[in-house]
Amino acid sequence: MLRFVPEYTPPTKEVLQKFRDIIAGVDRLIVLTGAGISTESGIPDYRSEKVGQYARTNYRPVDHNDFMRNESWRKYYWSRNLVQYPSFSRSKPNIVHKTIAEWEKSDRFTWLITQNVDGLHTEAGSKKVTELHGCSRRVQCMNCNALYPRDEMQKWILEANPDWLEKMVGTKEPDGSEHLTDEAIDAFNVPHCPKCGPGSILKTDVVFFGDNLRGTDVSTTYEKLEESNGMLVLGSSLQVMTGYNIVRAAFVQSMPIVIVNIGATGADDLATMKIAAKCSDVVKEVHL
Repeated sequence: MLRFVPEYTPPTKEVLQKFRDIIAGVDRLIVLTGAGISTESGIPDYRSEKVGQYARTNYRPVDHNDFMRNESWRKYYWSRNLVQYPSFSRSKPNIVHKTIAEWEKSDRFTWLITQNVDGLHTEAGSKKVTELHGCSRRVQCMNCNALYPRDEMQKWILEANPDWLEKMVGTKEPDGSEHLTDEAIDAFNVPHCPKCGPGSILKTDVVFFGDNLRGTDVSTTYEKLEESNGMLVLGSSLQVMTGYNIVRAAFVQSMPIVIVNIGATGADDLATMKIAAKCSDVVKEVHL
């Protein structure tokens, strides 16, 4: 499960004590999480050196407008998603997800904002959470807005593509997923919404690159930020402006900010403290 966790040096006792002292002074804690917390569940992040998806594969995210306008991009996206989903669906919450869910029982915990789309916070029991970028365990019809479980979509894809996996899947990529040829992608059939029929577009219920965040999620995020007086960032590089702007807003509010992430982040200069360590090594030190 740790093969996607980058190399790091465990935090010293002195570092952990300073961390505990900062958190002890916070009575309304807001938490922001990124892909780094789920690497311990076997889900790779994008940007980590050597082990991130960008470093190991030629994969790049699909742009929202490309997906909506071009069937070939939908074929590309869903064919890869079909192959990778079984491994993804077996991923389980780790100690970080479970610990954050436990923090909800404390009056000192305000809210959780996650940039992750893996749904592991919810599976761990978190209820005070905003999934800022959506959740890939749901599928949305872009015509009628109906939502379906991702498991259902898997069945529909397999029904629309009998024998496709056996005939078309090729060699392994460096991350263990399958390399799909142009021929395989072209032969792939993308299912349509069972309510709307042919011509409808099904998309995972996540915010693709180039798409807009849901207004209600953004407003909730900043409302909860106003109610807080301390921020803990876990496993986010803060390279995407969404996350950076949230941390920037916390900085403007003059609240202490602790960032736990292996590798540099876009907001290191805003942090009261930065810890370059595995998140599970640090969250166990928090007792709200």
